[in-house]
Amino acid sequence: MSKQPRKQRKALYTAPLHKRHNSMSVHLSDELREEFNRRSFPVRKGDDVEIVRGDFKGTEGKVEGVDLKNYRVLVDGASSQKQDGSKLYQPIHPSNLVITDIYLDDERRNSALNRKV
Repeated sequence: MSKQPRKQRKALYTAPLHKRHNSMSVHLSDELREEFNRRSFPVRKGDDVEIVRGDFKGTEGKVEGVDLKNYRVLVDGASSQKQDGSKLYQPIHPSNLVITDIYLDDERRNSALNRKV
């Protein structure tokens, strides 16, 4: 793996979707970190997150969508109303989030969380 910034950027921009999913990892809260013995985990729709940076700092909400193409997460609490009344989600980078509650109804995700790294 190269250390050159241009190659790091190119790898990020040209990464396939299955590798982008791991780049969308979000830090776990202190309680979850102790419970699962890991620092971060890939975010998914249904997780509860807290925004720790930016305009919506301190806001908690449920993840409504994950945009792998642009490396952004759509959070329910970080939205505004459009003129016609529809919601407009503000895309947030995963590094600005902390997972406070994990959606564990998926068996594959449950086993991945408990797997030794």
